[in-house]
Amino acid sequence: MDNTADVSREAEAATASPIGAIPPEELDRLTDAIIAALKTVYDPEIPADIYELGLIYRIDISDERFITVDMTLTAPGCPVAGEMPGWVETAVLGVPGVSGVKVNMTFDPPWDQSRMSDEARVALDMW
Repeated sequence: MDNTADVSREAEAATASPIGAIPPEELDRLTDAIIAALKTVYDPEIPADIYELGLIYRIDISDERFITVDMTLTAPGCPVAGEMPGWVETAVLGVPGVSGVKVNMTFDPPWDQSRMSDEARVALDMW
């Protein structure tokens, strides 16, 4: 599963407003930088980043460059459930041009292994 394409299309659709819209090349750069930042965040118990694990459900980029991230965890009782949103916020705030970040935690739909990328499957030997 290639999460990058799904997130990029969603980000483009979210910023399709003609008034004050982010230019397409800037939106692409910002989306790529946000995804790269998300790939630096790991669940300490799993040797794959949260993006490749499929824990990021949605990235919304407003015209003001405020980022909203909808994410989940591999399980509701994850030991880092209280800390993970802060790690994600910190990572995305480090992207040049981002004006702010809000992380929404959701368990609907529940995460399952089908959301993992091939890269995560290789890292976890889950074929």
